[in-house]
Amino acid sequence: MPIFLNEDDALALWCNALSASVRSDDPDLSARQMSILLTVYTEPKPHTVRSLSKGLNISKPAISRAIYRLSQLGYISRRRDDYDRRSVQLELTVKGALFLAKFAGQVSAAGRELTSPTPFEGGVPYTEDGRY
Repeated sequence: MPIFLNEDDALALWCNALSASVRSDDPDLSARQMSILLTVYTEPKPHTVRSLSKGLNISKPAISRAIYRLSQLGYISRRRDDYDRRSVQLELTVKGALFLAKFAGQVSAAGRELTSPTPFEGGVPYTEDGRY
Protein backbone atom coordinates (compact mmCIF):
# COMPACT_ATOMS: atom_id res chain seq x y z
CA MET A 1 0.00 0.00 0.00
CA PRO A 2 1.43 3.42 -0.92
CA ILE A 3 2.29 5.80 1.89
CA PHE A 4 1.68 9.49 1.30
CA LEU A 5 3.33 12.02 3.58
CA ASN A 6 1.99 15.45 4.34
CA GLU A 7 4.41 18.31 3.62
CA ASP A 8 5.60 18.58 7.22
CA ASP A 9 6.35 14.86 7.46
CA ALA A 10 8.07 14.85 4.08
CA LEU A 11 10.33 17.72 5.15
CA ALA A 12 10.96 16.08 8.54
CA LEU A 13 11.96 12.85 6.80
CA TRP A 14 14.35 14.70 4.49
CA CYS A 15 15.77 16.79 7.35
CA ASN A 16 16.33 13.75 9.58
CA ALA A 17 17.96 11.74 6.79
CA LEU A 18 20.26 14.60 5.78
CA SER A 19 21.13 15.34 9.40
CA ALA A 20 22.12 11.70 9.94
CA SER A 21 24.17 11.83 6.76
CA VAL A 22 26.12 14.95 7.72
CA ARG A 23 26.74 13.62 11.25
CA SER A 24 28.33 10.48 9.80
CA ASP A 25 32.00 10.18 8.94
CA ASP A 26 31.15 9.99 5.24
CA PRO A 27 31.88 12.96 2.97
CA ASP A 28 29.11 15.52 2.56
CA LEU A 29 27.78 15.48 -0.99
CA SER A 30 26.01 18.37 -2.66
CA ALA A 31 22.47 17.84 -3.89
CA ARG A 32 23.84 17.74 -7.44
CA GLN A 33 26.46 15.11 -6.57
CA MET A 34 23.88 12.99 -4.73
CA SER A 35 21.45 13.28 -7.64
CA ILE A 36 24.12 12.10 -10.07
CA LEU A 37 25.20 9.25 -7.82
CA LEU A 38 21.60 8.09 -7.33
CA THR A 39 20.93 8.32 -11.07
CA VAL A 40 23.97 6.19 -11.90
CA TYR A 41 22.84 3.69 -9.25
CA THR A 42 19.14 3.49 -10.10
CA GLU A 43 18.95 3.93 -13.87
CA PRO A 44 20.15 1.48 -16.52
CA LYS A 45 23.58 1.94 -18.10
CA PRO A 46 25.33 3.36 -20.02
CA HIS A 47 25.99 6.63 -18.24
CA THR A 48 27.97 9.46 -19.77
CA VAL A 49 28.35 13.14 -19.00
CA ARG A 50 26.09 13.84 -21.97
CA SER A 51 23.34 11.41 -20.88
CA LEU A 52 23.40 12.68 -17.28
CA SER A 53 23.33 16.29 -18.48
CA LYS A 54 20.32 15.61 -20.66
CA GLY A 55 18.49 13.44 -18.12
CA LEU A 56 19.00 15.75 -15.16
CA ASN A 57 18.81 19.00 -17.16
CA ILE A 58 22.14 20.16 -15.77
CA SER A 59 24.95 21.67 -17.84
CA LYS A 60 27.78 19.38 -18.95
CA PRO A 61 30.42 21.44 -17.12
CA ALA A 62 28.44 21.13 -13.87
CA ILE A 63 28.10 17.38 -14.39
CA SER A 64 31.83 17.12 -15.11
CA ARG A 65 32.73 18.96 -11.90
CA ALA A 66 30.46 16.72 -9.85
CA ILE A 67 31.80 13.57 -11.53
CA TYR A 68 35.35 14.72 -10.83
CA ARG A 69 34.56 14.99 -7.11
CA LEU A 70 32.66 11.68 -7.02
CA SER A 71 35.56 9.93 -8.74
CA GLN A 72 38.02 11.50 -6.27
CA LEU A 73 35.94 9.99 -3.47
CA GLY A 74 36.00 6.62 -5.23
CA TYR A 75 32.22 6.51 -5.70
CA ILE A 76 32.21 6.56 -9.50
CA SER A 77 34.73 5.20 -11.97
CA ARG A 78 35.39 6.65 -15.40
CA ARG A 79 36.62 4.78 -18.45
CA ARG A 80 36.93 5.68 -22.10
CA ASP A 81 34.38 4.15 -24.44
CA ASP A 82 36.10 1.58 -26.65
CA TYR A 83 34.09 2.68 -29.69
CA ASP A 84 34.15 6.44 -29.19
CA ARG A 85 37.32 7.56 -27.42
CA ARG A 86 35.78 11.00 -26.84
CA SER A 87 33.07 9.50 -24.65
CA VAL A 88 33.64 8.49 -21.03
CA GLN A 89 31.51 5.74 -19.48
CA LEU A 90 30.60 6.23 -15.81
CA GLU A 91 29.97 3.39 -13.39
CA LEU A 92 29.18 3.14 -9.71
CA THR A 93 31.99 1.57 -7.68
CA VAL A 94 31.62 -0.81 -4.76
CA LYS A 95 32.55 2.09 -2.46
CA GLY A 96 29.79 4.20 -4.05
CA ALA A 97 27.25 1.40 -3.64
CA LEU A 98 28.22 1.01 0.04
CA PHE A 99 27.83 4.78 0.56
CA LEU A 100 24.33 4.66 -0.96
CA ALA A 101 23.39 1.57 1.08
CA LYS A 102 24.36 3.43 4.25
CA PHE A 103 22.41 6.50 3.12
CA ALA A 104 19.37 4.32 2.34
CA GLY A 105 19.57 3.00 5.90
CA GLN A 106 19.62 6.57 7.21
CA VAL A 107 16.55 7.46 5.13
CA SER A 108 14.77 4.32 6.34
CA ALA A 109 15.60 5.13 9.97
CA ALA A 110 14.36 8.69 9.47
CA GLY A 111 11.10 7.30 8.13
CA ARG A 112 10.66 5.14 11.21
CA GLU A 113 11.06 8.26 13.37
CA LEU A 114 7.99 9.88 11.80
CA THR A 115 4.96 9.85 14.03
CA SER A 116 2.26 10.43 11.44
CA PRO A 117 2.84 8.90 8.01
CA THR A 118 -0.52 8.85 6.29
CA PRO A 119 -1.65 5.60 4.64
CA PHE A 120 -3.66 6.21 1.49
CA GLU A 121 -6.11 3.71 0.06
CA GLY A 122 -7.86 5.68 -2.66
CA GLY A 123 -9.58 8.95 -3.20
CA VAL A 124 -7.84 12.29 -3.02
CA PRO A 125 -4.96 12.43 -0.50
CA TYR A 126 -5.68 16.08 0.41
CA THR A 127 -7.51 17.64 3.33
CA GLU A 128 -10.09 20.37 2.86
CA ASP A 129 -7.46 23.09 3.27
CA GLY A 130 -5.53 21.67 0.30
CA ARG A 131 -2.74 20.04 2.31
CA TYR A 132 -1.87 16.36 2.30
